[in-house]
Amino acid sequence: MTDSRPLVIHVVFSFDVGGLENGIVNLLNHMPAEHFRHMIVALTTCAPGFTQRVRRSDVEFVSLHKPPGHGFTLFPVLFRMFRDLKPAIVHTRNLAALEMLVPAWLAGVPVRIHGEHGWDHNDREGTNRKYQLVRRVYSGLVTRYVALSRKIQTYLQDKVGIGAGRIRRICNGVDARRFSPAAGRQPLSGSPFNDPSLRVFGSVGRLQTVKGHAHLIRSFAAFVREDAEAARGARLAIVGGGPLHAELTALIQEEGLDGKVWLAGERSDVPEVMRSFDVFVLPSIAEGISNTLLEAMASGLPVIATDVGGNPELVDAGRTGLLAPSGDIPRLAAAMRQLFHAPDAAVEMGRAGRARVLAEFSLDAMVGAYLSLYRELVSGVSAPRDPAVQSRKALP
Repeated sequence: MTDSRPLVIHVVFSFDVGGLENGIVNLLNHMPAEHFRHMIVALTTCAPGFTQRVRRSDVEFVSLHKPPGHGFTLFPVLFRMFRDLKPAIVHTRNLAALEMLVPAWLAGVPVRIHGEHGWDHNDREGTNRKYQLVRRVYSGLVTRYVALSRKIQTYLQDKVGIGAGRIRRICNGVDARRFSPAAGRQPLSGSPFNDPSLRVFGSVGRLQTVKGHAHLIRSFAAFVREDAEAARGARLAIVGGGPLHAELTALIQEEGLDGKVWLAGERSDVPEVMRSFDVFVLPSIAEGISNTLLEAMASGLPVIATDVGGNPELVDAGRTGLLAPSGDIPRLAAAMRQLFHAPDAAVEMGRAGRARVLAEFSLDAMVGAYLSLYRELVSGVSAPRDPAVQSRKALP
């Protein structure tokens, strides 16, 4: 029996732990299933453990196992896929997937959406002129852009030259039922910092350069070296896996922080992790609209974030948290010191942050915005001639 729902193929570099990927998970899990079918295509790999976070049984996952180098080699594979499956929409995300709109266009996919979620450490704040040019070259293939922050929207208009009418700003949303406050900091399974007398600063994110964990560790070291009370009572937990684990472990030892910093590794119980913190810290070098920052705010945590990307759109400085320049060790240390010594003010910031999430960054609003965009763009487009999707975990 064929399925008449239009197919949306989401193309990403990888489908593994990360803010962009979490946003897709939230979208698929909460978008009403009767409107669209979905497939996730990762240029590299769909991590089996991460795919289990998608609760819908009708979502297909395809891993293309792209080798290092240019993505042109995948064009024939993707052309055949798009030609055979006839999706109503191909939705690429970030620069690494942008060029995959070429085979989508060649295969006659009628709606091609490109999402810009943020920049990485090679292009802080979108200043790289080469990347601006690349985006401009491919812009003719894009039906509509999705910008996840006001800053990215401005970048697309001013630096890439995209008309305002072709851009839809849709901020990430957070599940405020799943991420909710507790009455005080809660113990966490496996944590060495469950002593209620401690004040725990925490961060959640993949251990890669762009997330700035080395800056966070150095800032925490400066904070506790200069504050005897903090040396006794402040602790730092960093949750997430990634390629920098060994490097960060060495840095902790180098800074004399053994017993004061815990690299917790990757965990699946992030709501419980958030409730085990007193203060959340996001030390990113570059950022879009951070799902993790929104989750912390929804959990009622005061937040400290670097003043990059979409962070200033989320953090109302002085009311819901504090901002510090990226890479500024003294300023980040000072922000931690301020909230360590003002726990009552920190609690009030956490309450204000959750209220802001409920008012402006709800999951329902995000899902509704994507659903509206998808339905608007496919209206008037003929249904695929062969809508049946063959189950496939990898392509030859």
